Amino acid sequence: MDKICKSGAEALIHSLHLEGVELMFGYPGGAALHIYDAIFNQNEVEHILVRHEQGAVHAADGYARATGKPGVALVTSGPGATNAITGLATAYMDSTPVVVISGQVKSNLIGTDSFQETDMIGVSRPIVKHSFLVQKAEDIPSIVKKAFHIATTGRKGPVVIDIPKDFTDPDYKFEFDYPAELNMRSYSPPLKADIAKIKDAADLIEEAKRPVIYSGGGVNQNNASEELIELAKLLNFPVTNTLMGLGAFPGSDPQFMGMLGMHGTYQANMAMHNADLIIAIGARFDDRITNDPKQFALSAKKIHIDVDPASVSKIIHADVPIVGSAKDALTGLIDELKNRNLGKNQAEISEWNKQISDWRDAHGLNHSLLELGAQNGKILPQQVIQSLYKETNGEAFITSDVGQHQMFAAQYYHFDKPRQWINSGGLGTMGFGLPSAMGVQLAFPESIVACVTGEGSIQMCIQELSTCLQYGLPIKIVNLNNAALGMVKQWQDMQYGGRHSSSTYENSLPDFVALTESYGHVGIKVSEFNDLESAMKESIALKDKLVFLDVDVDPNEHVYPMLEAGNAMDHMWLDKDKKTWE
Repeated sequence: MDKICKSGAEALIHSLHLEGVELMFGYPGGAALHIYDAIFNQNEVEHILVRHEQGAVHAADGYARATGKPGVALVTSGPGATNAITGLATAYMDSTPVVVISGQVKSNLIGTDSFQETDMIGVSRPIVKHSFLVQKAEDIPSIVKKAFHIATTGRKGPVVIDIPKDFTDPDYKFEFDYPAELNMRSYSPPLKADIAKIKDAADLIEEAKRPVIYSGGGVNQNNASEELIELAKLLNFPVTNTLMGLGAFPGSDPQFMGMLGMHGTYQANMAMHNADLIIAIGARFDDRITNDPKQFALSAKKIHIDVDPASVSKIIHADVPIVGSAKDALTGLIDELKNRNLGKNQAEISEWNKQISDWRDAHGLNHSLLELGAQNGKILPQQVIQSLYKETNGEAFITSDVGQHQMFAAQYYHFDKPRQWINSGGLGTMGFGLPSAMGVQLAFPESIVACVTGEGSIQMCIQELSTCLQYGLPIKIVNLNNAALGMVKQWQDMQYGGRHSSSTYENSLPDFVALTESYGHVGIKVSEFNDLESAMKESIALKDKLVFLDVDVDPNEHVYPMLEAGNAMDHMWLDKDKKTWE
Protein backbone atom coordinates (compact mmCIF):
# COMPACT_ATOMS: atom_id res chain seq x y z
CA MET A 1 0.00 0.00 0.00
CA ASP A 2 1.32 3.41 -1.02
CA LYS A 3 2.20 5.74 1.80
CA ILE A 4 0.46 9.14 1.92
CA CYS A 5 2.70 12.16 2.24
CA LYS A 6 1.45 15.46 3.64
CA SER A 7 2.79 18.82 4.70
CA GLY A 8 2.55 19.82 8.34
CA ALA A 9 -0.48 21.99 7.58
CA GLU A 10 -2.21 19.20 5.65
CA ALA A 11 -1.37 16.73 8.42
CA LEU A 12 -2.90 19.06 10.99
CA ILE A 13 -6.23 19.41 9.19
CA HIS A 14 -6.48 15.71 8.34
CA SER A 15 -5.61 14.78 11.94
CA LEU A 16 -8.45 17.03 13.14
CA HIS A 17 -10.76 15.24 10.72
CA LEU A 18 -9.68 11.85 12.08
CA GLU A 19 -10.54 13.13 15.57
CA GLY A 20 -14.08 13.79 14.42
CA VAL A 21 -13.76 17.57 14.08
CA GLU A 22 -16.39 18.93 11.69
CA LEU A 23 -15.84 22.62 12.14
CA MET A 24 -13.40 25.02 13.74
CA PHE A 25 -13.48 28.70 14.55
CA GLY A 26 -10.64 31.01 13.70
CA TYR A 27 -9.01 34.14 12.38
CA PRO A 28 -6.11 34.10 9.91
CA GLY A 29 -2.73 35.77 10.15
CA GLY A 30 0.80 35.48 8.86
CA ALA A 31 2.01 32.60 11.05
CA ALA A 32 -1.10 30.54 10.27
CA LEU A 33 -1.38 31.18 6.51
CA HIS A 34 0.04 27.81 5.48
CA ILE A 35 -2.66 26.21 7.62
CA TYR A 36 -5.34 28.37 6.02
CA ASP A 37 -4.13 27.37 2.58
CA ALA A 38 -4.46 23.73 3.60
CA ILE A 39 -8.01 24.47 4.81
CA PHE A 40 -8.82 25.95 1.39
CA ASN A 41 -7.67 22.79 -0.37
CA GLN A 42 -9.88 20.34 1.52
CA ASN A 43 -13.53 19.80 2.48
CA GLU A 44 -13.18 17.62 5.58
CA VAL A 45 -13.24 20.40 8.20
CA GLU A 46 -15.31 23.58 7.88
CA HIS A 47 -13.77 26.84 9.07
CA ILE A 48 -15.91 29.59 10.62
CA LEU A 49 -14.40 33.06 10.29
CA VAL A 50 -15.07 35.04 13.47
CA ARG A 51 -14.33 38.73 14.01
CA HIS A 52 -12.07 38.41 17.05
CA GLU A 53 -9.95 35.57 18.42
CA GLN A 54 -11.69 35.77 21.78
CA GLY A 55 -14.91 35.07 19.90
CA ALA A 56 -13.29 32.06 18.21
CA VAL A 57 -12.44 30.36 21.50
CA HIS A 58 -15.80 31.26 23.08
CA ALA A 59 -17.60 29.83 20.04
CA ALA A 60 -15.54 26.62 20.27
CA ASP A 61 -16.34 26.56 23.99
CA GLY A 62 -20.10 26.95 23.39
CA TYR A 63 -19.97 24.22 20.76
CA ALA A 64 -18.19 21.90 23.22
CA ARG A 65 -20.57 22.57 26.09
CA ALA A 66 -23.67 21.99 23.98
CA THR A 67 -22.45 18.89 22.12
CA GLY A 68 -20.05 17.27 24.58
CA LYS A 69 -17.48 17.11 21.76
CA PRO A 70 -14.24 19.10 21.88
CA GLY A 71 -14.31 22.55 20.32
CA VAL A 72 -11.45 23.77 18.11
CA ALA A 73 -10.12 27.27 17.49
CA LEU A 74 -7.32 28.42 15.20
CA VAL A 75 -5.42 31.69 15.71
CA THR A 76 -2.24 33.28 14.50
CA SER A 77 0.82 34.29 16.52
CA GLY A 78 1.32 37.34 18.72
CA PRO A 79 -1.91 39.31 19.23
CA GLY A 80 -3.93 36.48 17.70
CA ALA A 81 -2.65 34.16 20.40
CA THR A 82 -3.00 36.66 23.25
CA ASN A 83 -6.54 37.54 22.15
CA ALA A 84 -7.40 33.88 22.73
CA ILE A 85 -6.28 33.97 26.37
CA THR A 86 -9.61 35.05 27.89
CA GLY A 87 -11.35 32.25 26.02
CA LEU A 88 -8.79 29.73 27.28
CA ALA A 89 -9.18 30.91 30.88
CA THR A 90 -12.97 30.67 30.57
CA ALA A 91 -12.76 27.09 29.30
CA TYR A 92 -10.19 26.17 31.95
CA MET A 93 -12.27 27.42 34.87
CA ASP A 94 -15.34 25.53 33.62
CA SER A 95 -13.48 22.37 32.54
CA THR A 96 -14.50 22.60 28.89
CA PRO A 97 -12.66 20.47 26.30
CA VAL A 98 -11.24 22.98 23.82
CA VAL A 99 -8.19 22.64 21.57
CA VAL A 100 -6.64 25.95 20.51
CA ILE A 101 -4.13 25.82 17.67
CA SER A 102 -1.89 28.87 17.47
CA GLY A 103 0.45 29.74 14.68
CA GLN A 104 3.94 30.70 15.79
CA VAL A 105 6.83 32.50 14.09
CA LYS A 106 9.42 30.32 12.35
CA SER A 107 11.36 28.11 14.75
CA ASN A 108 14.67 29.89 14.05
CA LEU A 109 13.07 33.21 15.04
CA ILE A 110 11.69 32.11 18.40
CA GLY A 111 13.34 34.15 21.12
CA THR A 112 14.47 36.98 18.81
CA ASP A 113 11.51 39.33 19.44
CA SER A 114 10.50 38.92 15.82
CA PHE A 115 7.34 40.43 14.35
CA GLN A 116 4.21 39.09 16.09
CA GLU A 117 6.18 36.76 18.33
CA THR A 118 4.66 35.83 21.70
CA ASP A 119 5.57 32.96 23.98
CA MET A 120 2.13 31.34 23.73
CA ILE A 121 3.21 28.35 25.81
CA GLY A 122 4.41 30.59 28.63
CA VAL A 123 1.49 33.01 28.46
CA SER A 124 -1.14 30.29 28.50
CA ARG A 125 0.53 27.85 30.92
CA PRO A 126 -1.55 28.72 34.05
CA ILE A 127 -4.87 28.46 32.20
CA VAL A 128 -4.57 25.29 30.14
CA LYS A 129 -4.63 21.64 31.03
CA HIS A 130 -1.59 21.09 28.83
CA SER A 131 0.30 22.74 25.98
CA PHE A 132 2.49 21.55 23.11
CA LEU A 133 5.16 23.42 21.17
CA VAL A 134 5.69 21.50 17.94
CA GLN A 135 9.38 20.68 17.44
CA LYS A 136 9.13 19.14 13.98
CA ALA A 137 6.43 18.69 11.38
CA GLU A 138 6.38 14.91 11.72
CA ASP A 139 5.20 15.25 15.31
CA ILE A 140 1.95 17.03 14.40
CA PRO A 141 -0.31 13.93 14.05
CA SER A 142 0.74 12.41 17.38
CA ILE A 143 0.49 15.78 19.13
CA VAL A 144 -3.08 16.26 17.85
CA LYS A 145 -3.95 12.77 19.11
CA LYS A 146 -2.48 13.56 22.53
CA ALA A 147 -4.13 16.99 22.71
CA PHE A 148 -7.63 15.62 22.13
CA HIS A 149 -7.07 12.78 24.57
CA ILE A 150 -5.95 15.15 27.31
CA ALA A 151 -8.72 17.69 26.62
CA THR A 152 -11.51 15.11 26.76
CA THR A 153 -10.50 12.82 29.63
CA GLY A 154 -10.33 13.17 33.41
CA ARG A 155 -11.19 16.72 34.41
CA LYS A 156 -11.67 18.10 30.94
CA GLY A 157 -10.07 21.33 29.84
CA PRO A 158 -8.35 23.38 27.14
CA VAL A 159 -5.14 22.34 25.40
CA VAL A 160 -2.88 24.55 23.26
CA ILE A 161 -0.90 23.40 20.22
CA ASP A 162 1.64 26.05 19.18
CA ILE A 163 3.04 25.44 15.67
CA PRO A 164 5.99 27.37 14.19
CA LYS A 165 5.26 28.45 10.64
CA ASP A 166 8.11 26.51 9.05
CA PHE A 167 6.62 23.23 10.28
CA THR A 168 3.52 23.88 8.17
CA ASP A 169 5.49 24.69 5.00
CA PRO A 170 3.62 23.21 1.99
CA ASP A 171 6.89 22.39 0.23
CA TYR A 172 8.02 20.03 2.98
CA LYS A 173 6.15 16.71 2.86
CA PHE A 174 6.52 13.69 5.12
CA GLU A 175 4.92 10.29 5.46
CA PHE A 176 1.60 10.76 7.26
CA ASP A 177 0.96 8.29 10.05
CA TYR A 178 -1.83 8.89 12.54
CA PRO A 179 -1.36 6.82 15.70
CA ALA A 180 -4.09 4.31 16.44
CA GLU A 181 -3.28 4.24 20.15
CA LEU A 182 -1.51 6.40 22.70
CA ASN A 183 0.98 5.48 25.36
CA MET A 184 1.14 8.36 27.82
CA ARG A 185 2.63 6.96 31.00
CA SER A 186 2.66 10.36 32.69
CA TYR A 187 -1.09 10.90 32.13
CA SER A 188 -3.59 8.43 33.51
CA PRO A 189 -6.69 10.13 34.90
CA PRO A 190 -8.74 8.08 37.38
CA LEU A 191 -12.08 6.86 36.09
CA LYS A 192 -13.12 3.94 38.27
CA ALA A 193 -14.32 4.77 41.74
CA ASP A 194 -13.05 2.77 44.72
CA ILE A 195 -15.65 0.13 45.67
CA ALA A 196 -14.79 0.45 49.36
CA LYS A 197 -15.49 4.19 49.22
CA ILE A 198 -18.79 3.51 47.46
CA LYS A 199 -19.81 1.25 50.36
CA ASP A 200 -18.75 3.91 52.89
CA ALA A 201 -20.91 6.44 51.07
CA ALA A 202 -23.87 4.06 51.10
CA ASP A 203 -23.44 3.64 54.86
CA LEU A 204 -23.80 7.40 55.37
CA ILE A 205 -26.77 7.60 52.99
CA GLU A 206 -28.60 4.86 54.91
CA GLU A 207 -28.36 6.91 58.13
CA ALA A 208 -29.20 10.32 56.67
CA LYS A 209 -32.26 12.21 57.88
CA ARG A 210 -31.63 15.65 56.34
CA PRO A 211 -29.79 14.85 53.10
CA VAL A 212 -29.01 17.06 50.10
CA ILE A 213 -27.73 16.02 46.67
CA TYR A 214 -25.47 18.81 45.41
CA SER A 215 -24.41 18.45 41.78
CA GLY A 216 -22.11 20.58 39.68
CA GLY A 217 -20.84 20.98 36.15
CA GLY A 218 -19.01 17.65 36.32
CA VAL A 219 -22.34 15.82 36.02
CA ASN A 220 -23.11 17.60 32.76
CA GLN A 221 -19.57 17.23 31.44
CA ASN A 222 -19.57 13.51 32.14
CA ASN A 223 -23.05 12.92 30.70
CA ALA A 224 -24.21 11.58 34.07
CA SER A 225 -27.59 13.31 34.23
CA GLU A 226 -29.57 10.06 33.92
CA GLU A 227 -27.63 8.51 36.79
CA LEU A 228 -28.16 11.62 38.92
CA ILE A 229 -31.91 11.50 38.33
CA GLU A 230 -32.02 7.77 39.10
CA LEU A 231 -30.16 8.31 42.38
CA ALA A 232 -32.44 11.15 43.44
CA LYS A 233 -35.59 9.18 42.63
CA LEU A 234 -34.30 6.07 44.35
CA LEU A 235 -33.61 7.99 47.56
CA ASN A 236 -36.29 10.71 47.41
CA PHE A 237 -33.57 13.22 48.35
CA PRO A 238 -33.83 16.92 47.49
CA VAL A 239 -31.47 18.14 44.76
CA THR A 240 -29.67 21.40 44.18
CA ASN A 241 -27.34 22.40 41.35
CA THR A 242 -24.51 24.83 41.03
CA LEU A 243 -24.68 27.46 38.32
CA MET A 244 -22.67 25.15 36.06
CA GLY A 245 -24.74 22.14 37.03
CA LEU A 246 -28.12 23.50 35.96
CA GLY A 247 -30.00 21.11 33.70
CA ALA A 248 -28.39 17.96 35.10
CA PHE A 249 -31.54 17.51 37.19
CA PRO A 250 -34.82 18.78 35.69
CA GLY A 251 -35.49 22.31 36.87
CA SER A 252 -39.25 21.75 36.87
CA ASP A 253 -39.08 18.61 39.04
CA PRO A 254 -40.62 18.97 42.53
CA GLN A 255 -37.45 17.50 44.10
CA PHE A 256 -35.37 20.32 42.67
CA MET A 257 -34.71 23.13 45.14
CA GLY A 258 -33.21 25.51 42.59
CA MET A 259 -29.66 26.72 42.32
CA LEU A 260 -27.65 27.22 45.50
CA GLY A 261 -24.95 29.67 46.50
CA MET A 262 -24.36 33.40 46.22
CA HIS A 263 -27.66 34.00 44.39
CA GLY A 264 -29.19 30.61 45.06
CA THR A 265 -32.71 30.07 46.31
CA TYR A 266 -33.63 30.48 49.93
CA GLN A 267 -34.68 26.85 50.25
CA ALA A 268 -31.50 25.47 48.65
CA ASN A 269 -29.20 27.54 50.86
CA MET A 270 -31.18 26.76 54.00
CA ALA A 271 -31.19 23.06 53.18
CA MET A 272 -27.42 23.03 52.70
CA HIS A 273 -26.89 24.90 55.95
CA ASN A 274 -29.10 22.52 57.96
CA ALA A 275 -28.27 19.23 56.23
CA ASP A 276 -26.84 16.21 58.02
CA LEU A 277 -25.49 14.72 54.77
CA ILE A 278 -24.28 16.37 51.55
CA ILE A 279 -23.62 14.24 48.48
CA ALA A 280 -21.47 16.44 46.24
CA ILE A 281 -21.07 15.22 42.66
CA GLY A 282 -18.82 16.98 40.17
CA ALA A 283 -18.76 20.18 42.19
CA ARG A 284 -15.82 22.16 43.59
CA PHE A 285 -17.19 23.74 46.80
CA ASP A 286 -15.99 27.08 45.45
CA ASP A 287 -16.49 30.38 47.24
CA ARG A 288 -19.73 31.19 45.39
CA ILE A 289 -21.23 28.12 47.09
CA THR A 290 -19.69 27.88 50.53
CA ASN A 291 -19.53 31.59 51.40
CA ASP A 292 -17.30 31.20 54.50
CA PRO A 293 -15.93 27.62 54.41
CA LYS A 294 -15.40 27.69 58.20
CA GLN A 295 -19.16 28.11 58.67
CA PHE A 296 -20.29 25.80 55.87
CA ALA A 297 -22.77 23.02 56.72
CA LEU A 298 -21.15 22.26 60.06
CA SER A 299 -23.67 19.52 60.95
CA ALA A 300 -23.30 17.62 57.69
CA LYS A 301 -21.20 14.66 56.70
CA LYS A 302 -19.82 15.14 53.20
CA ILE A 303 -19.50 12.65 50.36
CA HIS A 304 -17.46 14.22 47.57
CA ILE A 305 -17.37 12.60 44.13
CA ASP A 306 -15.01 14.17 41.59
CA VAL A 307 -12.80 12.99 38.75
CA ASP A 308 -10.09 15.42 39.82
CA PRO A 309 -8.30 14.17 42.95
CA ALA A 310 -6.93 17.68 43.55
CA SER A 311 -10.46 19.03 43.99
CA VAL A 312 -11.56 16.52 46.63
CA SER A 313 -11.18 17.93 50.16
CA LYS A 314 -9.41 20.97 48.70
CA ILE A 315 -11.78 23.46 50.35
CA ILE A 316 -14.23 21.38 52.39
CA HIS A 317 -13.12 18.16 54.10
CA ALA A 318 -14.78 15.08 52.62
CA ASP A 319 -15.78 12.37 55.10
CA VAL A 320 -15.98 9.99 52.15
CA PRO A 321 -13.80 11.05 49.20
CA ILE A 322 -14.58 9.27 45.94
CA VAL A 323 -12.24 9.88 43.00
CA GLY A 324 -13.66 8.85 39.66
CA SER A 325 -16.01 9.90 36.90
CA ALA A 326 -19.48 11.01 37.95
CA LYS A 327 -21.15 8.41 35.72
CA ASP A 328 -19.09 5.51 37.06
CA ALA A 329 -19.35 6.58 40.72
CA LEU A 330 -23.11 7.17 40.51
CA THR A 331 -23.67 3.84 38.77
CA GLY A 332 -21.69 2.05 41.47
CA LEU A 333 -23.50 3.92 44.23
CA ILE A 334 -26.94 3.15 42.79
CA ASP A 335 -26.10 -0.55 42.47
CA GLU A 336 -24.90 -0.63 46.06
CA LEU A 337 -27.93 1.25 47.43
CA LYS A 338 -30.40 -1.09 45.77
CA ASN A 339 -29.16 -3.74 48.20
CA ARG A 340 -29.55 -1.52 51.26
CA ASN A 341 -32.36 -0.70 53.68
CA LEU A 342 -33.46 2.69 52.44
CA GLY A 343 -36.78 2.77 54.25
CA LYS A 344 -35.83 3.19 57.88
CA ASN A 345 -35.54 6.99 57.80
CA GLN A 346 -38.28 7.70 55.28
CA ALA A 347 -40.46 9.46 57.88
CA GLU A 348 -37.62 11.85 58.74
CA ILE A 349 -36.82 12.40 55.05
CA SER A 350 -40.48 13.16 54.31
CA GLU A 351 -40.45 15.69 57.14
CA TRP A 352 -37.24 17.15 55.72
CA ASN A 353 -38.81 17.52 52.28
CA LYS A 354 -41.81 19.24 53.90
CA GLN A 355 -39.46 21.65 55.67
CA ILE A 356 -37.88 22.51 52.32
CA SER A 357 -41.32 23.03 50.83
CA ASP A 358 -42.17 25.38 53.70
CA TRP A 359 -38.97 27.34 53.07
CA ARG A 360 -39.92 27.57 49.40
CA ASP A 361 -43.41 28.81 50.28
CA ALA A 362 -41.99 31.41 52.67
CA HIS A 363 -39.25 32.97 50.56
CA GLY A 364 -38.97 31.11 47.25
CA LEU A 365 -38.65 32.78 43.87
CA ASN A 366 -41.82 34.29 42.44
CA HIS A 367 -42.39 32.56 39.11
CA SER A 368 -45.69 34.37 38.58
CA LEU A 369 -44.23 37.84 38.07
CA LEU A 370 -45.13 37.84 34.37
CA GLU A 371 -48.80 37.44 35.26
CA LEU A 372 -48.70 40.44 37.59
CA GLY A 373 -47.99 42.94 34.81
CA ALA A 374 -45.94 46.12 35.06
CA GLN A 375 -44.27 46.83 38.39
CA ASN A 376 -44.18 50.54 39.18
CA GLY A 377 -44.45 51.20 35.47
CA LYS A 378 -41.27 49.19 34.80
CA ILE A 379 -40.49 45.85 33.19
CA LEU A 380 -38.74 43.53 35.63
CA PRO A 381 -35.81 41.56 34.22
CA GLN A 382 -37.31 38.43 35.80
CA GLN A 383 -40.44 38.96 33.69
CA VAL A 384 -38.36 39.01 30.51
CA ILE A 385 -36.85 35.62 31.39
CA GLN A 386 -40.29 34.23 32.22
CA SER A 387 -41.58 35.47 28.88
CA LEU A 388 -38.63 33.85 27.09
CA TYR A 389 -39.28 30.59 28.94
CA LYS A 390 -42.96 30.70 28.00
CA GLU A 391 -42.41 31.41 24.30
CA THR A 392 -39.68 28.76 23.92
CA ASN A 393 -41.57 26.14 25.96
CA GLY A 394 -38.47 25.83 28.12
CA GLU A 395 -36.67 24.04 25.30
CA ALA A 396 -34.18 26.64 24.08
CA PHE A 397 -30.45 26.63 24.50
CA ILE A 398 -29.69 29.65 26.67
CA THR A 399 -26.30 31.35 26.67
CA SER A 400 -25.28 34.25 28.88
CA ASP A 401 -22.33 36.28 30.03
CA VAL A 402 -21.88 37.32 33.67
CA GLY A 403 -23.82 39.62 35.96
CA GLN A 404 -27.43 40.27 36.83
CA HIS A 405 -28.80 38.98 33.51
CA GLN A 406 -26.91 35.71 34.03
CA MET A 407 -28.39 35.25 37.50
CA PHE A 408 -31.93 36.12 36.41
CA ALA A 409 -31.67 33.58 33.60
CA ALA A 410 -30.31 30.92 35.96
CA GLN A 411 -33.06 31.59 38.52
CA TYR A 412 -36.11 31.94 36.26
CA TYR A 413 -35.54 29.67 33.26
CA HIS A 414 -36.26 26.07 34.27
CA PHE A 415 -33.54 23.99 32.65
CA ASP A 416 -34.85 20.46 32.27
CA LYS A 417 -32.04 19.06 30.14
CA PRO A 418 -28.26 18.91 30.48
CA ARG A 419 -26.13 21.08 28.18
CA GLN A 420 -29.05 23.47 27.74
CA TRP A 421 -27.49 26.26 29.83
CA ILE A 422 -24.26 27.69 28.43
CA ASN A 423 -22.55 30.33 30.56
CA SER A 424 -19.25 31.47 31.98
CA GLY A 425 -19.35 30.16 35.53
CA GLY A 426 -15.88 30.11 37.02
CA LEU A 427 -14.20 33.03 35.25
CA GLY A 428 -17.31 35.18 34.84
CA THR A 429 -16.51 36.46 31.35
CA MET A 430 -18.33 39.41 29.84
CA GLY A 431 -18.68 38.92 26.09
CA PHE A 432 -19.07 35.13 26.32
CA GLY A 433 -22.78 35.00 25.49
CA LEU A 434 -22.94 35.90 21.78
CA PRO A 435 -19.94 33.95 20.42
CA SER A 436 -20.83 30.89 22.51
CA ALA A 437 -24.34 31.09 21.07
CA MET A 438 -22.77 30.94 17.59
CA GLY A 439 -21.05 27.68 18.50
CA VAL A 440 -24.32 26.24 19.83
CA GLN A 441 -26.35 27.38 16.82
CA LEU A 442 -23.87 25.89 14.35
CA ALA A 443 -24.01 22.60 16.26
CA PHE A 444 -27.83 22.61 16.41
CA PRO A 445 -29.08 24.64 13.44
CA GLU A 446 -32.74 23.65 13.95
CA SER A 447 -32.84 24.56 17.64
CA ILE A 448 -33.73 27.88 19.26
CA VAL A 449 -30.61 29.47 20.71
CA ALA A 450 -31.14 32.54 22.86
CA CYS A 451 -28.38 34.74 24.22
CA VAL A 452 -29.52 36.46 27.42
CA THR A 453 -27.20 39.41 27.85
CA GLY A 454 -26.83 42.93 29.16
CA GLU A 455 -25.91 46.14 27.41
CA GLY A 456 -22.43 45.95 28.98
CA SER A 457 -21.63 42.34 28.10
CA ILE A 458 -22.98 42.44 24.55
CA GLN A 459 -20.68 45.31 23.63
CA MET A 460 -17.62 43.21 24.48
CA CYS A 461 -18.06 40.96 21.42
CA ILE A 462 -20.83 42.68 19.47
CA GLN A 463 -18.75 42.54 16.27
CA GLU A 464 -19.72 38.86 16.03
CA LEU A 465 -23.05 40.07 14.67
CA SER A 466 -21.11 40.18 11.41
CA THR A 467 -20.17 36.50 11.76
CA CYS A 468 -23.82 35.67 12.39
CA LEU A 469 -24.79 37.36 9.12
CA GLN A 470 -22.08 35.60 7.13
CA TYR A 471 -23.18 32.15 8.31
CA GLY A 472 -26.91 32.82 8.64
CA LEU A 473 -27.19 32.15 12.38
CA PRO A 474 -30.73 32.96 13.63
CA ILE A 475 -29.75 33.58 17.26
CA LYS A 476 -32.21 35.43 19.51
CA ILE A 477 -30.41 38.07 21.59
CA VAL A 478 -32.40 39.18 24.64
CA ASN A 479 -30.77 42.29 26.07
CA LEU A 480 -31.79 43.17 29.64
CA ASN A 481 -31.00 46.85 29.26
CA ASN A 482 -30.77 48.66 32.60
CA ALA A 483 -28.30 51.25 31.28
CA ALA A 484 -25.70 50.21 33.85
CA LEU A 485 -23.25 47.52 34.79
CA GLY A 486 -25.99 45.95 36.87
CA MET A 487 -24.07 43.68 39.24
CA VAL A 488 -21.40 46.30 39.85
CA LYS A 489 -24.13 48.83 40.57
CA GLN A 490 -25.86 46.36 42.93
CA TRP A 491 -22.69 45.91 44.95
CA GLN A 492 -22.15 49.65 44.99
CA ASP A 493 -25.71 50.12 46.27
CA MET A 494 -25.25 47.51 49.00
CA GLN A 495 -21.67 48.12 50.11
CA TYR A 496 -20.59 51.55 48.90
CA GLY A 497 -23.50 53.77 49.87
CA GLY A 498 -24.89 53.99 46.35
CA ARG A 499 -21.75 55.61 44.97
CA HIS A 500 -21.95 54.46 41.35
CA SER A 501 -18.32 54.78 40.35
CA SER A 502 -17.94 54.07 36.61
CA SER A 503 -20.93 51.72 36.50
CA THR A 504 -23.28 53.86 34.39
CA TYR A 505 -22.94 55.03 30.80
CA GLU A 506 -24.02 58.69 30.98
CA ASN A 507 -26.38 58.42 28.00
CA SER A 508 -23.70 57.03 25.72
CA LEU A 509 -25.27 53.69 24.80
CA PRO A 510 -25.82 52.97 21.12
CA ASP A 511 -29.18 52.53 19.47
CA PHE A 512 -29.06 48.74 19.56
CA VAL A 513 -31.90 48.38 17.05
CA ALA A 514 -30.18 50.60 14.49
CA LEU A 515 -26.82 48.92 15.18
CA THR A 516 -28.33 45.48 14.72
CA GLU A 517 -30.03 46.52 11.50
CA SER A 518 -26.74 47.93 10.20
CA TYR A 519 -25.37 44.39 10.51
CA GLY A 520 -28.28 43.07 8.43
CA HIS A 521 -30.38 41.65 11.27
CA VAL A 522 -33.71 42.46 12.94
CA GLY A 523 -33.83 44.80 15.92
CA ILE A 524 -36.85 45.23 18.22
CA LYS A 525 -37.11 47.75 21.05
CA VAL A 526 -39.37 47.16 24.06
CA SER A 527 -39.91 49.90 26.62
CA GLU A 528 -43.46 49.10 27.81
CA PHE A 529 -44.57 45.97 29.63
CA ASN A 530 -47.64 45.60 27.43
CA ASP A 531 -45.37 45.16 24.41
CA LEU A 532 -43.12 42.51 25.98
CA GLU A 533 -44.95 39.30 25.16
CA SER A 534 -45.86 40.23 21.59
CA ALA A 535 -42.26 41.29 20.90
CA MET A 536 -40.94 38.06 22.41
CA LYS A 537 -43.40 36.03 20.34
CA GLU A 538 -42.35 37.87 17.18
CA SER A 539 -38.66 37.32 17.94
CA ILE A 540 -39.04 33.58 18.39
CA ALA A 541 -41.30 33.29 15.36
CA LEU A 542 -38.63 34.74 13.03
CA LYS A 543 -36.93 31.37 12.66
CA ASP A 544 -34.46 32.32 9.95
CA LYS A 545 -33.41 35.73 11.32
CA LEU A 546 -31.14 36.91 14.07
CA VAL A 547 -33.25 39.14 16.32
CA PHE A 548 -31.88 41.60 18.84
CA LEU A 549 -34.60 42.22 21.44
CA ASP A 550 -33.56 45.31 23.39
CA VAL A 551 -35.71 45.48 26.53
CA ASP A 552 -35.62 48.43 28.92
CA VAL A 553 -35.82 46.91 32.40
CA ASP A 554 -36.09 48.44 35.86
CA PRO A 555 -32.62 49.90 36.53
CA ASN A 556 -33.09 49.58 40.29
CA GLU A 557 -33.89 45.86 40.39
CA HIS A 558 -31.39 43.70 42.28
CA VAL A 559 -30.75 39.96 42.25
CA TYR A 560 -31.99 38.23 45.38
CA PRO A 561 -31.49 36.16 47.45
CA MET A 562 -27.89 37.16 48.04
CA LEU A 563 -25.52 35.64 50.56
CA GLU A 564 -23.95 38.01 53.04
CA ALA A 565 -20.22 37.76 52.38
CA GLY A 566 -18.12 36.14 55.09
CA ASN A 567 -21.02 34.35 56.78
CA ALA A 568 -22.84 31.03 56.75
CA MET A 569 -25.30 30.03 54.04
CA ASP A 570 -28.32 30.99 56.14
CA HIS A 571 -27.23 34.65 56.13
CA MET A 572 -29.11 35.98 53.10
CA TRP A 573 -30.47 39.27 51.86
CA LEU A 574 -34.02 38.48 50.67
CA ASP A 575 -34.60 41.95 49.23
CA LYS A 576 -33.22 45.45 49.71
CA ASP A 577 -34.72 45.80 53.16
CA LYS A 578 -35.05 42.22 54.41
CA LYS A 579 -32.43 39.82 55.63
CA THR A 580 -32.45 36.51 57.48
CA TRP A 581 -30.33 37.65 60.42
CA GLU A 582 -30.18 40.56 62.80
